[in-house]
Amino acid sequence: MIDRRLTILQVLPQLERGGAERVAIEIADAVQKSGHVALIAAAPGPLDSLARRVGAALIGLPLATKNPFKIWRNINRLEKIIKEHQVDLVHVHSRAPAWSAYYAARRCGIPFVTSYHGAYSETSRIKRRYNEVMARGDLVIAPSQFIAELVRARYGVPEARLRVVHGGVDTQMFDQTAVLGDRVSRLAQAWRLDVSRPVIMLPGRLTALKGHKLLVEALGLMRHTDVVAVCIGGAGRPSYTESLLALAHQRGVEDRIRLVGPCDDMPAAMMLADVVLNASIQPESFGLTVIEGQSMGRVVVAADHGGPQETVRHGETGFLFAPGNPQALAASIDGVLDMGVEARLALGQVARARVGREFSTEAMQLRMLGIYAELLA
Repeated sequence: MIDRRLTILQVLPQLERGGAERVAIEIADAVQKSGHVALIAAAPGPLDSLARRVGAALIGLPLATKNPFKIWRNINRLEKIIKEHQVDLVHVHSRAPAWSAYYAARRCGIPFVTSYHGAYSETSRIKRRYNEVMARGDLVIAPSQFIAELVRARYGVPEARLRVVHGGVDTQMFDQTAVLGDRVSRLAQAWRLDVSRPVIMLPGRLTALKGHKLLVEALGLMRHTDVVAVCIGGAGRPSYTESLLALAHQRGVEDRIRLVGPCDDMPAAMMLADVVLNASIQPESFGLTVIEGQSMGRVVVAADHGGPQETVRHGETGFLFAPGNPQALAASIDGVLDMGVEARLALGQVARARVGREFSTEAMQLRMLGIYAELLA
């Protein structure tokens, strides 16, 4: 980065089990390993221990609030932290704490960086105003060209203030050769999988946006009727899960779908998959599960919009299908299974090689450190 020792403060609502939170911890890891100081201000959460493990100093603050009066009170709290710790730069990952951090950074005269992690909805003027703080960064970081274009269109952010930093996957963890012991067989047994049958794997929380119903519809249209679909992720609303199971029953595929809940060993889970699926109904800002599947050498099938358009080269590192179209999804998965094992393995290796070059955690970390240096050098 630069010659002097820096202190970087990242700000989040809470250290929950989410993509933005994991990115913040990976950045903190890179900052610490570079000889600098990583601070994270957030309400306590389940990823606290992981953040401490990489060397980040945690500062507990009630930053998850959307109460305007509490947001205003947090300005003074963050300003005090910036002065006490001699913070050089503030990097925010979410809207509510961003308002507090923006004014605190401006009062202290230090750079303010934002990561615009999602395609936030704007259903009213108030919501647009609330979101707008994420476009106020001295530099605004987008996880994909898709989000960068959205930020340009909505707020007129000039090219000079926009940077694209794709998400990264740990290619040492998500590596076929690193999955040892009985990790795979234990999952297969727990999920009642016959390993002789093809498996489609859809990682993602059980919500309508992730496209589980689209997958159910596609199962009923496929030529490969021996396939089993495994949906990994925490449950959303009980009514959605019930409607999903009812649809599976109506389409006659209830015996070919498994709702297995969250999984703490995704590399082993993906070893069971012939196809890793991203079926999101709305465009993903990036789509981390796509590059996780590719890093494991699996064939990925993804909806042709949003971030996956940048991580999947159709026919070379995976396949894209028309979003929301069950016939197109069924045809795409049938096509992958028609390829045969050797052809799928060859495509998977090409995909993994590209992930190693362009979408690794290390590539993301180096890019982020370069952005900090750009502002502070």
